Amino acid sequence: MNSPSNGFEKKSDELETSESSPNNTASPEPQKGPLSFLSGSFTSLSFCLLSLFISRKIVLYFSIHTPDYSSPIAQSIASGFKTLIIGISFLATFTFGFIGLGLFLVFIRSLIEGNIVKTD
Repeated sequence: MNSPSNGFEKKSDELETSESSPNNTASPEPQKGPLSFLSGSFTSLSFCLLSLFISRKIVLYFSIHTPDYSSPIAQSIASGFKTLIIGISFLATFTFGFIGLGLFLVFIRSLIEGNIVKTD
């Protein structure tokens, strides 16, 4: 019995024609140049500064607004939530800073090696 096609199955003759078509050649992607590394570094470092500003505001907010619950379980959950939020904000700060520093080092290395992309 022939089962109805659900649109996800590919017939063998369609597979052979798609693999052997001349339009299936992959063009090489252009390489990244020093300007791309520098702009990525500045973008990441600006996100780092923004994350640092937000992290400091979060710490200030949680230090002013201390949770005061009568239940020890609620107090423990609130303390864990506060720790989680502060940790994630500083993790974002570190991540953006580390990526920005790495891209800046790649920028310096690309200038030393002379890997400047030529446009035709």
